[in-house]
Amino acid sequence: MDFALSPKAADLHRRVADFIAAEIEPIEHGYHAELLGLDNPWQVLPVIEELKAKAREQGLWNLFLPGTLSNSDYAPLAELMGRSFIAPEIFNCNAPDTGNAEVLVHYGSQQQKDEWLAPLLEGKIRSAFGMTEPGVASSDATNMESTVMLDGDTVVINGRKWFSTGIGHPNCRFIIFMGLTDANAHRHQRHSMVIVPVDAPGVSVERMLPVFGLFDPPYGHGEVSFTDVRVPAENVIAGPGRGFEIAQGRLGPGRIHHCMRLIGLSEKALELACTRASTRTAFGKPLANLGGNRERIAKARIAIEQARLLVHYTAWLLDTHGIAGAISQVSQIKAAVPVMAQEVVDMAIQIHGGAGLTDDFPLAAAYAGARSLRLADGPDEVHLGVVARIELAKYKTAGDAK
Repeated sequence: MDFALSPKAADLHRRVADFIAAEIEPIEHGYHAELLGLDNPWQVLPVIEELKAKAREQGLWNLFLPGTLSNSDYAPLAELMGRSFIAPEIFNCNAPDTGNAEVLVHYGSQQQKDEWLAPLLEGKIRSAFGMTEPGVASSDATNMESTVMLDGDTVVINGRKWFSTGIGHPNCRFIIFMGLTDANAHRHQRHSMVIVPVDAPGVSVERMLPVFGLFDPPYGHGEVSFTDVRVPAENVIAGPGRGFEIAQGRLGPGRIHHCMRLIGLSEKALELACTRASTRTAFGKPLANLGGNRERIAKARIAIEQARLLVHYTAWLLDTHGIAGAISQVSQIKAAVPVMAQEVVDMAIQIHGGAGLTDDFPLAAAYAGARSLRLADGPDEVHLGVVARIELAKYKTAGDAK
């Protein structure tokens, strides 16, 4: 097992790092201050489109796309992008667009690719994903109550979704919606995924949801109602009843991306903590020499390194054995990395004192992001359950299997 980057990925890693340092980091704080100072922050500031054009001109575009790089080669690039809240969109590698694009690449019809995937990959439009529902325990996706019912050459969609990330973006043009099609089928063949234009009659964004009081414009997380929404049957992805199959195919690489971005976020938090601890004094000493901070910094470094190695191993397993050979590891990283990131960011906030709670530093938003990812894509408990089930299966006797 060799974690060295391929020559292509090493070159991209250098160029992405240089681009972030030269083009994104110098403007990011001012960008957020300008956006949040607007009466309507749900818009795209010109600097974003300018930077997207620069990144595309330099070939730093759609790096996540299946067939472009292996999971192992893309993972370090995702880590770099995770250091910034805007870098993923600049490189057209932001969630949930990456996951939606992968769905359409692997499962979409040619018509779906032409109409929805092509402009998504060009960065002209954005998208959202509708899965979680407010009325049921969505940690068990089979609880889903929303429906996708066939009616001749159309499908009729009803239900309510929430935490649909990206729905607030002014360029969001479609939602991939998952709903119940056949309640009598096998529990993993009951659901379908369908492309729903956000301007379809019956689609309504009821509200944008805060996470610890933060709305994360211009992307946001919305509660969306669907009332007798009718779209062509050709908008169903891969055919009725294949929703869970598609979801499983979407989640493996997506969790690599999420976790590596969190590792980048953790690295940024640790850098800020070390800078603060080295340059501020209290009681006649640098903060680093007070209150056990040296040990906290050391443990943060160890935790980040451990998490990174586990994610790289999981990416290697996905590349060499597919999702079937990496089910436990994919759940392991999803359970471990957000907790690690939350703890590292919390440590950095503590070292910054009150300033860590303000918009002067990106730490409060980083904490909200890390904490929310302990729920998004399945809560910790679900992933720990998967790991335990696979582990305990190794000890089953012949009698247990009956």
